[in-house]
Amino acid sequence: MSVRSKLRRAAWRLRRIAADAWGAAVTAAAAGLVALGWFPDLRSKPAGAQPIAAACVLGAFVLAKLVARLRAPVAATRDDELRTSKADLELGAALLVATYVTLQLTGGLRSPLYPLVYALTAFVVTFHRKTVGLPLVALTLGLEWLLYRAMHTSDARTRELLVSHAAFIGFFAFVHLIFLQAEVLRQRREHRASVREEIRRLREEARDFRLISSSLSADPKTRSRAADEERLAIGAVETIHATLFYTLELLKKSLDLHTCVLLWLDESGERLKIKELVTDSDCITEVPLPADAGALGTVVKNRLLVNLKDPKRSHLPYYSAPEDIGSFLGVPVVEDGHLRGVLCADRFGVRPFSEQDEALLLGAAAQMLRALQSERVFAAVERSKYEHERFFAALAQLNRALGVEQVCATTFEATREIGDFDFAAITLFDKATRRHTVVSSVGDAPKGLSGLSFVDNAGLAAMVVKNKHFLPAGGEVRDKDALVYTRKVRLSGMESLLVLPLIAADEAIGSFAVAARRARAFGKDKREMLTVIANHVAVSLANAQMYGRMEQMATTDGLTGLVNHRTFQERTVEMLARAERSQGRQALLLTDIDHFKKVNDTHGHPTGDVVLRGVAQVVRDCVRKVDLAARYGGEEFAIVLEGTDLAGARQLAERIRTEVQKQVFQSQTAGQAPFSVTLSLGIACYPDDGRDSKTLIANADQALYHAKHNGRNRAVASAELAAHSAKLKAVK
Repeated sequence: MSVRSKLRRAAWRLRRIAADAWGAAVTAAAAGLVALGWFPDLRSKPAGAQPIAAACVLGAFVLAKLVARLRAPVAATRDDELRTSKADLELGAALLVATYVTLQLTGGLRSPLYPLVYALTAFVVTFHRKTVGLPLVALTLGLEWLLYRAMHTSDARTRELLVSHAAFIGFFAFVHLIFLQAEVLRQRREHRASVREEIRRLREEARDFRLISSSLSADPKTRSRAADEERLAIGAVETIHATLFYTLELLKKSLDLHTCVLLWLDESGERLKIKELVTDSDCITEVPLPADAGALGTVVKNRLLVNLKDPKRSHLPYYSAPEDIGSFLGVPVVEDGHLRGVLCADRFGVRPFSEQDEALLLGAAAQMLRALQSERVFAAVERSKYEHERFFAALAQLNRALGVEQVCATTFEATREIGDFDFAAITLFDKATRRHTVVSSVGDAPKGLSGLSFVDNAGLAAMVVKNKHFLPAGGEVRDKDALVYTRKVRLSGMESLLVLPLIAADEAIGSFAVAARRARAFGKDKREMLTVIANHVAVSLANAQMYGRMEQMATTDGLTGLVNHRTFQERTVEMLARAERSQGRQALLLTDIDHFKKVNDTHGHPTGDVVLRGVAQVVRDCVRKVDLAARYGGEEFAIVLEGTDLAGARQLAERIRTEVQKQVFQSQTAGQAPFSVTLSLGIACYPDDGRDSKTLIANADQALYHAKHNGRNRAVASAELAAHSAKLKAVK
């Protein structure tokens, strides 16, 4: 945290302390003036301007405290309750002191307004907690003693008044504490009993109307239906929070955020509550926030994205203390036209949020809503279909699937729980290219179906995506030659067929087809359950695609498309460990573009980026799928060759060097001719040049250094350096 931020936070704390202390100071000062007898009896002599002014100031102070207390929100948390009790104590003390100032102005212990003290005592005891009421009663008795001492008389009559007043104060406090508090407790008990009775009645009506089905448990006697529903609700909430937290955690890591928080609107639509967050800050407030506060109010009011650079502290009300935030991004969370909440992200520094960041946050907000909708579907289906417990267990696995392959495999398992089938397949639809692609299939798939890609046609798979409704209507194949995918790839021998759309966020993203050789395999109940599965598949596939994009962002270099430095280090360690277990060989190539700084200086950085992408494409074309190609940093690239010795590594290095030298690049700077670049390469082999990644990289880097300083545009192996060094020693 910067020094400026620390100073701002310290100043904010001092202001808070001053704001808390000035009220107590005013009350204590007024009580001191009462003890000194500073306020005269207006019935016997006229008062000066100063006592009247002081009394007016005290009255205004009490009125301000009263207005602030009436406008304070209802306590929602334990901290809210403590703040409310403190405010009640301050207001009660100020009101008591003001009352005794009034008594001193109107005759002291003999004032005709003295019944105000008894009424005030009854009020503070009845309508406040004991932790507030009893201290205020003690303060009343103390003020009574100060008023007596301020009269500067000790005659028997005055002492009798003091004793009688104290006795009446104690009597009123005791009576209201015992009887009225007892009445409040009785009403609370009756209210709780009525609430329990209403819940019992609603449960009985739910059973009467068959809203609660048979138990989820294998043996209904072992667990009550209420316990089943409670477990269902708790599980749904835990799953939602886990999904929200995981999504926020991914956003925080991928966007380098300081805080990522999901705020949810309450039923009134006037306050925002924190539902889930990930943050590095210790100053996140726990109290509900007004829906119109700061930048949140703009998002709530306009239901539009808000992107701020260098926001003010008032723009970020979810911080209870100043934070040195450099940029803020807030997006609305909208479901079926209704605003549900606000997803916020902020980070340090002056780097603003880009359009790509905005799109990622909007996608995450939509994904959170889909997770919530998924849990709603889960709860509704389980309450009406308890007998299909295994089916729902399979759907739970589907929710946890991350990759597309895992989602597809889990989908087929879940479908097996409903009934046997002979064929099933999932396609994905690319809205931009208008093409459908078969991503997975099981069972008796026709030849040529795997990986099939086709444009929009009259087939059932394309039609369900267009119409967002399953086909055929009854789940039966009426036309044996019905087109499902393409004319060249047809299903045969199937009597039952159901093709369902995969719909996520009201968009069809693909299709799910299931077929059986027997007739009437997909009745109404099974069609409904398969529809539920299709809905979950769509959500899970959207989740998997988003996860894949985030994973790619975290592991891939954005400019070249190769893996980044961090991923290279991790996978190199894994590949070397695999080579050690299998006693195999590995080769490491480090490459550097010769005179790359000159390219940037002469042709400009955009042209330099073109060169980097061109070299990366050559590297990608030359290596195998089992090899690892990465952008090591700047103009350097690194390649790990699986199961390759020095001869194979040198052969590939020369091929890459030659292919790069053939490339011709067009300058983006006016007046500059086309040009080419060359590569220098360093080679190190496992286990001859090192048995760990650190040693291999160091030796390959040394070989690259030798190539750069001995003519460039060449490949040098670490073993050659060792042999050359040994020869020099022998000559000496």
